[in-house]
Amino acid sequence: MATKASRSAARLMMAPAVILLLGWMLVPLTMTLWFSFRRYLPLRGGDQGWTGFDNYVRFVTSSAFWPAVQATLVIVGGVLIITVCLGVLLAILLDQPMWGQGIVRVLVIAPFFVMPTVSALVWKNMFMDPVNGLFAHVWRFFGAEPLSWLSEASMPSIILIVSWQWLPFATLILLTAIQSLDSEQLEAAEMDGAPKLKQFWFIILPHLSRAITIVILIQTIFLLSIFAEIFVTTGGAFGTRTLTYLIFQRVLESQNVGLGSAGGVYAIILANIVALFLMRIVGKNLDN
Repeated sequence: MATKASRSAARLMMAPAVILLLGWMLVPLTMTLWFSFRRYLPLRGGDQGWTGFDNYVRFVTSSAFWPAVQATLVIVGGVLIITVCLGVLLAILLDQPMWGQGIVRVLVIAPFFVMPTVSALVWKNMFMDPVNGLFAHVWRFFGAEPLSWLSEASMPSIILIVSWQWLPFATLILLTAIQSLDSEQLEAAEMDGAPKLKQFWFIILPHLSRAITIVILIQTIFLLSIFAEIFVTTGGAFGTRTLTYLIFQRVLESQNVGLGSAGGVYAIILANIVALFLMRIVGKNLDN
């Protein structure tokens, strides 16, 4: 049993880390809020005074705002569907006894440790290049005209690249969950003559529900701020401009830090709405 003195000592030792983390989060947030209400042009005179909600109105009434929100949600939804479905399949396969199982698991998880910029460059130049890319050679082998992926199928291309990066994360979490499944349940189902599909639907999938909700929650938080893959591949063209990339463009084009800060506040609001919605889903699954 911890005494009052030990608890006080623990709080005292944790205080520097807590203060550092609070400063790390609150200082940038406070500066973003401050600049969002001002007209700040660093290359044209600096701070030009208070503008109220003018930056917010300009940003949300822009013709590119809602398409950017839509593109963000489409990318997030597409990546989640691919990573969860394929993650469950890969987790089941990797849980089966096979030769070289450890090596296979390392190879499956490896893409998660590749930097997003490097990953996007590899996909852009080695796979999706319409002249020398691997996909172009495959298309020609079957007598078809190579597809310019990043212009003709830009959104599926971005979703594919990002899914390749996040699939290992989903697979690792789901594999851990599958390994915690009581094997006696599956053995009893086999003895009762239950086919593999019913075993998956009524035993494995319900057992994975909590892990799936955790994967969805964590990935969504990170995917809402996707930027590097779009910057390297399409540059926000062909309908792939997300909210984060729109903020980058607005600051770069207008050199107005206040306008970009207002967009950042909108991004924070969107992320919190999605996170609260997902937290409710996670809470319900964890309570069951």
